[in-house]
Amino acid sequence: MLDMFDDLKRMNKRQVLYQFLNFGMIVSSALMIWKGLMVVTGSESPIVVVLSGSMEPAFHRGDLLFLTNYQEDPVRVGDIVVFKIEGRDIPIVHRVIKLHEKKNGTAKFLTKGDNNNVDDRGLYAPGQLWLSRKDMVGRAKGFLPYVGIVTILMNDYPKLKYLILACLGIFVLVHRE
Repeated sequence: MLDMFDDLKRMNKRQVLYQFLNFGMIVSSALMIWKGLMVVTGSESPIVVVLSGSMEPAFHRGDLLFLTNYQEDPVRVGDIVVFKIEGRDIPIVHRVIKLHEKKNGTAKFLTKGDNNNVDDRGLYAPGQLWLSRKDMVGRAKGFLPYVGIVTILMNDYPKLKYLILACLGIFVLVHRE
């Protein structure tokens, strides 16, 4: 670790500025990729991590889900959807178990976790009995098992998150190539 700081001390101002610009390019590239995925998938959050065991055995805590949210794609019973409830920040991953479609094309649906005994009405906003398309963040189209466990660990242990980010930042700044 001290060797990295020695490398930083040996750099002239132009090299240090170059390293900071390089770091900025990495961050902006990641943001552009994220925004591009949002446009391609039609979802405000194209990648989410399963945070609980409510969908076991289909998905486990730490699985990384890939979402789409195309408006022309109708919701069907059996679809695994990610939805947000008004007043809650964390999206929920559950399966559609009931669907009510109207002739005008709108639909209301009810969800439930595969590992839960009851439907999700207890999770919805007070007075809300059904979800609509506006509540949906996306529909699961694929997953990578346990890849998101790093995200869960960083949220459970904030000091670990800052340590990893600091190490990555230092590495980018002092790495010359």
